[in-house]
Formats: sequence, C-alpha cells, structure tokens
Amino acid sequence: MIRIDLKPILFRLLRGVPMPVISILVGLAAGLLVWGVLEQIQSEQIGRIFGQELETRLDLRSRESLMRFDHYLAQYAATTRLVAKHRLLAEHLEPEIWTLGEDFTPRLYPGERPPWLPDFLERDGLVPPSHVLLVDGEGRLREIHADTDIPLPAEIAAGVEDHLRHDREIRSIFTVLEDQVFLLVSDAVEDRQGFVMGSLVVLIPVDQGFLVASQRGLLASDSAIALVDADDQRVLVSLDPDWLTPGSPLSRWRDAYLITSQSLFGYEGSDLNLLFTTLVSQDSVDRMSRHVRIFERRQRGIAALVFIGAFTLVIYLVSARLNKVLRRLSGFARQALGIADPGFSRGANQLILLEDWVQQFTLLVLRAREETSRRHEIAMRESEALKAAVMEASLDSIVTLDRHGRVRELNPTAEHTFGYGRDQVLGESFSRLLLAGSARSNFYALLREGRRAQREGREPQTRSELLARRADGTRVPMEVSVVPIQLEDELFHTLYLHDITKRKERDREIRGLAGFASESPHPMLRVSPAGHLLYTNRASEPLLRMWGVAGEGPLPANWLALAREALAEGHQREGEFECDGLVYSSLFAPVSELGYVNIYARDITAVRRAEQELRRHQAELVHVCRLSTMGEVATGMAHELNQPLAAIVNYASGCSRRLRQGSGDPEELAQAMDRIGSQAQRAGEIIRRLRGLVGKQATVRVQVDLNHMVAEVSAFAEFEIAKLGLTIELDLAVGEIPVRVDLVQIEQVLLNLVRNALDALEEVPPHRRRLTIRGRREGHWAVATVGDTGPGIPPEVMARLFDPFFTTKINGMGMGLPISQTILDNHGGQLRVDSEPGVGTRFQVLLPLASEADPV
Repeated sequence: MIRIDLKPILFRLLRGVPMPVISILVGLAAGLLVWGVLEQIQSEQIGRIFGQELETRLDLRSRESLMRFDHYLAQYAATTRLVAKHRLLAEHLEPEIWTLGEDFTPRLYPGERPPWLPDFLERDGLVPPSHVLLVDGEGRLREIHADTDIPLPAEIAAGVEDHLRHDREIRSIFTVLEDQVFLLVSDAVEDRQGFVMGSLVVLIPVDQGFLVASQRGLLASDSAIALVDADDQRVLVSLDPDWLTPGSPLSRWRDAYLITSQSLFGYEGSDLNLLFTTLVSQDSVDRMSRHVRIFERRQRGIAALVFIGAFTLVIYLVSARLNKVLRRLSGFARQALGIADPGFSRGANQLILLEDWVQQFTLLVLRAREETSRRHEIAMRESEALKAAVMEASLDSIVTLDRHGRVRELNPTAEHTFGYGRDQVLGESFSRLLLAGSARSNFYALLREGRRAQREGREPQTRSELLARRADGTRVPMEVSVVPIQLEDELFHTLYLHDITKRKERDREIRGLAGFASESPHPMLRVSPAGHLLYTNRASEPLLRMWGVAGEGPLPANWLALAREALAEGHQREGEFECDGLVYSSLFAPVSELGYVNIYARDITAVRRAEQELRRHQAELVHVCRLSTMGEVATGMAHELNQPLAAIVNYASGCSRRLRQGSGDPEELAQAMDRIGSQAQRAGEIIRRLRGLVGKQATVRVQVDLNHMVAEVSAFAEFEIAKLGLTIELDLAVGEIPVRVDLVQIEQVLLNLVRNALDALEEVPPHRRRLTIRGRREGHWAVATVGDTGPGIPPEVMARLFDPFFTTKINGMGMGLPISQTILDNHGGQLRVDSEPGVGTRFQVLLPLASEADPV
C-alpha cells in the first residue's frame, strides 16, 4: 500500500496564499466543524451530566437518609440504656427477688406508665414503643407495659430468646413477629447493689410512621425510602405504602426509579438481613434534559455564527499585525536562544514560513521548562522526604491544626501517645478530643497569644503544660509548644507535645526523698569524722537537748567512737545507749566515699521496760505453776520424807534401849548414830529440793549436767511412779552433757513432762505402761526425751496443744506446756512433740550445749 504525505504539498499550495484569505476559509471550516462536533459531544455530555446529577442526588439522598435512620436507631438505643440504668428502675428492682424456675404471673401496666419508667421516650420525640418489658435471666417476662393497641406477639409472650438480648451489653436487632417488622432494643438491668437482675426489652413496630419520624422533614416528592429483605429482594416497609407496596419485588421499580440499597451494620443477631433502600424518580430529570437539549441547539447555532464571524475577523486583524510581532520575536529569539532569522517577506504566508522556527523555539522552551520542573520536583521530593522523616522519627507528638483548632495532620508518635488512629483524629477538634476539660481554656489562651505575637511581630510565649486525655480516658501531663504558620490566606498551628509523666513522677519522688529525713519520727543525724553534726532532723532535738549540744556541736564520746569505727571499717555498726533514763537503739551507716556517717536512732525505752515487765510476769507465772506442780507432788514428797524419818526414829529407839540396858557396844552405837545422821541428811536433801522447787528465786543460769537433772526429776516422781506399778527406764548418755540453764526452771519443765506422761499411762492397762527418759548429745544440742506408751494425742488436740488454758484434764489449768515452751524459748531451746494415737507420745527438750551457748 502506497502512503502519500500530503503535508509538504499542502504547505507549498498555501505558501503564496495571503493570510486574510486563509483566515476566512479557516473560520468557515472551523465553524462548521465545531457545529458538527458539538452537536455530537454536547448531546452526549448533557445526558451524562443529568445522569450524574441523578446519581449524585440519589447518593446524597441515600447517605443522608441512612444517617438519619441510623441516628434515629441510636436514639432508641441510648434512651433504652438511660431507662435501664435509671435510679427509678434500680430502686424498683431492689426489693425484687426473681428466682430461676419459679412460677409467677407477669405484672401488667396497660395504658399507664409504670413507676420505674421515666418519660425519656416522649421527651426525645421518638415513636412510642408498642411494649416495654422487664425480662429475667431465663428470658421470661416479669413486667409488661403496653402503650399502643398492638397486641404482644406470641413469640415474645412465650419468652425472649437468648439471641434477642444480652446480659451485659445493649443490643439492637430487627426481627419479624407475626408478619410485622419490629426493632427490639435490650439492655441489662441491675438493682441498687449492682446485681444483674435481667434485661429491659423495648419493642418498637417498624412501619410507615417509624420511617417518617426517622427522616424528620427530609421527605421529597421525587424520592422514597424503604426497608428491603436482602434475601428475596422484596419491600418490607416503605415510606408510602399506597404506591410502594410492601411485599412487592424491588425489580418492579427499577425502570421508573434509580435505586440504591445499603446494608444496615451493627445489628448482629437480627433475624432479618435488611437493606436500607432509597429511590429517586427519573421522570423529572428526563423532562429537564429534553428542554435543555432544545435550548442548547438554538444557542449553539447562534454561537456558531458568532464564532465564525469573530474568528474570521480576529484572524484577519491578527494576520495584519503578525508581521511586526513575528519580526520582533525573531529578533528576540536570535539574541536570546541563537535561532537564525526565518526570513519573513511581505505578501507570503508568514505562518507557514514561521513553522520551522516555532518548532525549534518550542522545543528549546519545552526542554528548559522540563529541566526546571524536574529540578523543582526533585527539590520538593527531598524536602517532603526530610519533613516526613523528621515527623515520623520524632520522639515527641507533632500535631498540625487549622485556624479553627481542627486536626489536619499528626505523626505516628501522636497516634501511639493518644491511642487514636489517624482517621479517627483528622478533622476533629483537638481540644475536645485530646484535652481534659480543665486544660482547654489554657490551650485557647496559647493560640490567642501566638496570633497576637504574630500580628505584633514579636516572639510568642507559646510553651506551657497541659493535661491531655488518651483514647482510654487516662489523663497524662504534656508540655506543649505552639508554632503558628501563615500559608497564603490560611493560618495553621503546629503543636509539639512532650509527655512529662515520668518527669513529674521524678519531681514528686525527689520532693518526697528530700522530705523523708525531716518527716521521720526517729532521730536522724549526719556526723563528720571529727564528730561535728552536719545534719539533724526535727526528731533529733530531744536527743540534742539531753546531750547539751547545739548547732554543729560535738557528738558524745561513746557515740563518736562507734561512728569512727563504722567509718574506718566501712561496715554498719549497731549500738544501744542510755541517756537520762532513756534507751536508744542506734544504727551507724558509713558513707565512705563522702566521708561521713549517718546515724539512725530509735527510742526503745518503752520496749525495754515492757520486756522487763514481761519477764517479771513470766517469772510470777512460772512460780505459780511451780507451786501448782508442787501441790500435785506433795503426797509423793511426804511419802519420801517419811522413810528417812522412820529410819531415824528406829535407830534412835534402838540406841536408847541399849544405853538403858547397858549392853550397847560403843562401836555399834557409833554406827547407829552415823546412820541417823545419814538419814537426817537424806531428809534435809528432800526438803532442800522441795524448797528449791517452790521458792521464788531470781533467774540464775549455771552450768549443770543434763543427766543429773533427769535423775533428780525422776526422784521427785518416785511415789507416783510406784503407785502405777512401773519403773522409769532411764537411758542416759555416758559422760556429762553440760548445759547452761536455770536449774529450777528446766527441772520444772522435765517434771511437767513426766507428770503428763504418768497421767496418760493411767488410761492404759498396767501391762502396757512404760515410761522412758533419755539423755543424749545430738550435734550442738543436749536432748532430753520423755516417752510413754499411753493412748497418744488426737490430731485435734495436737493442733491446740501449746495454747494457753487449753487442757483435757478435769482439774488442769492448761498452762504447763505453754510455760514450758516459754522457758525453753528463753533458753534458746526447743520443745518438740511426736504422738501416734494408740501407740504413745514422745516429748523432746532441746537445749544448746554449754560450749555453744552464750554465757549469761
């Protein structure tokens, strides 16, 4: 196929034609061409514009209608929550007791408002619900209020199912009950103690009146709204049921109306899958489109004629002056860009001759412009990248506001700090969303100061501390710096916010630590190595007065000596000092690197006096218990004392009889007198032991042999042991077991344990009775063990065995074991017990060996 380039041929033909002739021909051709093109394009464009207008109107109408509908539903939910949480309802439920599974008759309020129902629904202008119900946790109806003639649906009368309500959250769902669409709103109800009783259920019929009320004056003659079942695409409820019939298919109206349907979100659990449908009539738009097309054709014809004449005239006038302009341009181009003179001549077609020159000139200009644009774009991208990097990398929150205080931009740090996403904040008022109420006035003052300073041309004082509010409601102190920015006719403010929570906490901690010493109720002093007082708190004043020291006076010698020892050793030292009858416990804490000692003193006078009084009371109690024990063993002691006395009487009678008869051998009489003395010493020893046990003596600890104490205690109990027909099995260690104890007190402990064992053995048959006393060394302990084969100790008695005044004996006081434990505690020892019911009991007395105990 041969292709012919007509452009050179056309240029040669037009090169000699004058410009005025060409302008007239071009004007006629352009006018006719414009007429034909505009007829085609404008007709389509008008149809497209009106179609877009119709779609825009439908989109706006559908959005606004849906927003009003959602807002109307939200009003019902909010009003239901107000009623559910109202004081009247809580007070009404306070005396109520709804028992699960009980039989009851629901309480009815036909035609009258219950006392627990406020008038929120009437005041908010909402369509009154058909029924307001109180439902228990099983979904059964407890109380029913009917405000309309609509009967309660049978499905609801039988009980509100679990999916239609929620025990904790408010729930709004759509459902069909007896061929009627209902909005069912429920919320949990509580009594005054916060106990969840059940749910408040509000039942609202969704009909024409409901839709009319939801739109509130937004109705128009060329549009309508309806609720459509998304599954079968049928109309359930419409704004005008006379022509948009409920039950009719939606496809029936698509030819005459432009239709859009939107899903209703936020109503999980609904039985219905509803669509909110908006319909806009196409007739009015089509009529207007036809009128506009007719008018436009008339105007376009007139415009074409005017265009042809004006274009021809303009081109003719322009061509007349074009030579002068082109010559000037050629001179400029030759000087500025170095382009050769195109050689214009009179009578020729200057435009054809200028084409090559214009192409070259255009290329140079385009290249220059592209280079300039490229450099400008690179600079802009680099600047934007740097600004974005600064914004994103900043550790502080950065927020940009417009002149009305609305958020225009923020960095990721601000999103993280406040807990909001970017889309949640943009366009919102910064002060209402992100500031606590008390900080808003200060914030507005900062903005005003920034504007005033900008007008006056001075540096603004726009730094302050404000209390911000996060998305979760927590409040956080912020340091805010405001920088006003003027861009053309628009004023912006950039906020730099720094979280100062940790700084505030450190300040509070520093203030608290600074006041710690002065707030202490105990004396605190700081002393130099020379003994000068560097610091004293208020609680130290009584101590300083007793020392007679003021200001930086020297420390007393005994305190100073211990302070210097602590500083030299680098370790804490403790001491106890008495000043004017007061006792102080002191801790000397050296700070070696700074060369001073901190002294922490505490007045323990009352503690020491209480300890002395306690020891005195314990001694009294021990003495009383010793007397009680002595009374119990008195019979045995009397029997034991009778034996030496009887022997003395017999020996004395024999000696007297022999002396009278004159038959006594001096040697035999001397032996008899020795025996009388021996028996008298034995009686005296018995009386001495008795007096030692009963006598009230000061506590004196001496080193004794544990084996000796065990043997002596066994002698005290010989009579009672003989009464039971048994003997003590003594198992003592070889060699001495030295302990440093109060002999009388430890003997009392062992005697109490032996007597308890004898009492237990009385409860078992004679052939099972065994009493064992052992003495042993076990590591650093001297251990005396008293074991019996009695009935043992039951677990419930074992748990209270050492409780004061607890006893299982008829005549017992319940103080033997508690006092024994106290005595051993004072000696640094222990009292252990091991018992098995039906087998026996074993008590162990543990005392530190004398070599391991501190001397007293």
